[in-house]
Amino acid sequence: MLSARLRASLLGMILLLATVAAVQGSDDTVYLAPGVGSLLRLDRPFETVLIEHPHVVDVQRENDRAVVLRALALGTSSVVFIDEHSIAIANIRVVVSDAKT
Repeated sequence: MLSARLRASLLGMILLLATVAAVQGSDDTVYLAPGVGSLLRLDRPFETVLIEHPHVVDVQRENDRAVVLRALALGTSSVVFIDEHSIAIANIRVVVSDAKT
């Protein structure tokens, strides 16, 4: 059984590698208010979703090219989409803010 620290380190390394590989994919920022959801459509099908801070944003899969991003708490989180060949196809930065701008 992996310790929490080891699991967190492994997730961090995966996110770092996925971020580097995502240069070929989509790199966008989505801004949300707490409690708000947004449909996100990808150009390519994905197999796996990695969420940097799951307490900030939740991801609900609609199909292999679309998800609903739901803001849970103030903060930022990267959401990385991985295809069937373990290639990062998109790295979406989600910013949850209650700023009225």
